[in-house]
Amino acid sequence: MPRSYSQDLRDRVIHAVTKEGMSRRAAAARFGISESSAIKWVQRLERLGQAQAGTGGHRPSKIKPHRAWVLDLLETHKDITLEGVARRMATELGVRVDTGMLSRFFKGEGISFKKKRSAQ
Repeated sequence: MPRSYSQDLRDRVIHAVTKEGMSRRAAAARFGISESSAIKWVQRLERLGQAQAGTGGHRPSKIKPHRAWVLDLLETHKDITLEGVARRMATELGVRVDTGMLSRFFKGEGISFKKKRSAQ
């Protein structure tokens, strides 16, 4: 897996563009990086006022705050599909989710829907 560029390199590229008046593409060629990297680094400085690399972060679950509602729904509608749960959440709670989000939520909560012959 490739590593991110050092902050020192970012600073030198940004300095070449902002202080030395070099174009972003010329700075990229000078320092041996891609043009898109130089362009994005300078754009980040202009937009956010910082040159540090952006970090990802954790996005909180949209579904967890409604866990009790979802579990009640599953209790009353045993044969509901993931798509059905998503539609009901959108209409009744105003929360837009997709089936992938629901699948990850159920997996994380240890909820499974195994079809058994005895249930048929």
